[in-house]
Amino acid sequence: MKNKRILVVSGWQDVNIGDITHTPGLLHILETYLPSVQVTLWKRSNGEDVKTMLNQNFPNVKIIYGGVDEQLNVNNPEITEAFKNHDFMLHGSGPSIVGQQNLEAWIKATGKPFGIFGTTIQDINPKLKALLQKASFIYTRETASIKVLNDNGISGSHIGFAPDATFYIDLENKQKADAFLKSAGLTPGKFICAVPRLRYTPYHKFKQTGWSQQRINLVETTNEKFKEQDHAKLREAIVTWVRQTKNKVLVCPEMTYEVDIMDELLINPLPDDVKPYVVKRGYWLPDEAASVYEQAFSVLSFECHSPIIAAAKKSLFLYLRQPEDTIKGQMYYDLDFNDWVFEIEQTTGKQISDRLMSTWNNQAGAKKALAQSMAKVDKLYKAATTLVAASI
Repeated sequence: MKNKRILVVSGWQDVNIGDITHTPGLLHILETYLPSVQVTLWKRSNGEDVKTMLNQNFPNVKIIYGGVDEQLNVNNPEITEAFKNHDFMLHGSGPSIVGQQNLEAWIKATGKPFGIFGTTIQDINPKLKALLQKASFIYTRETASIKVLNDNGISGSHIGFAPDATFYIDLENKQKADAFLKSAGLTPGKFICAVPRLRYTPYHKFKQTGWSQQRINLVETTNEKFKEQDHAKLREAIVTWVRQTKNKVLVCPEMTYEVDIMDELLINPLPDDVKPYVVKRGYWLPDEAASVYEQAFSVLSFECHSPIIAAAKKSLFLYLRQPEDTIKGQMYYDLDFNDWVFEIEQTTGKQISDRLMSTWNNQAGAKKALAQSMAKVDKLYKAATTLVAASI
């Protein structure tokens, strides 16, 4: 393994701390289980704050940028050079094969092997199928994607389950987090975090999407229909928490747009006796979020990745899963987190409240269950990286 080099493609967008954490999670997996391998990151998004954070935490990882045109040619000489001197290309965790063109450019230029690590694969067209059939391995981030692969005629011992790389996030920013907790009056271990989410992320409101008017109408109509009934259930848990413990609640975002819906959906409708216990936080980077979640008693989230960040920091969570949020949520069941996932349309606010308070009253038992599932994550990553090593 000495002198072997892996080119990682990851970093899909910076408006979502969940998407950001795929990258440092995977880099930490590689440095843990393949410490002698040299890694270069081909990062798709180019936010300076995220780049600075990655450089601080992974000083030995070179970060390069650049795109791929329709003829699968790259537009940065650094990428061309990386193609020449790297042995293997690895596609990181994500909602789909986001870096499909990156992989196709690699194959065209080098013919060298590649693999996929911790990715949801929900739809397969002929072009993607042709690509996947060339992979040295395909690790999906939930078992539901394996069924999709099998249903499309893609199977074999090189296909397996490796959870979303966010489960291995090792970022922290204790100085910034501690300063925030102090200013907000949040006592470590005695506050919960609440993360809102609409059924569909309204990307059309803050970036170019190319969505049709029909798609936009579907997104806006669905969000409007369910936003109150979803968040009323989380508010019930907030009210129960405050009234029974007299402890505080931090309302915080996983995505940038959620800052704008916090007041409407989670804070303003709360009873007057509860509101004084609630504070909120603007958009942040995952190193600070991780250090805050680490100090929280529990993270209650409609978003998929804030609970994963909490789990990586040994904090408890409740994941309130909306049916529109793709098949990725299956990973929670795959890891035996069944008792901590609530399918929101089959769940009442009382059920969420009761589970929250039961974990508060039996913290040792909840922490033990968390540790058991996280030990399973470790074993899966160790097994997956063994195949990575064999493929280089």
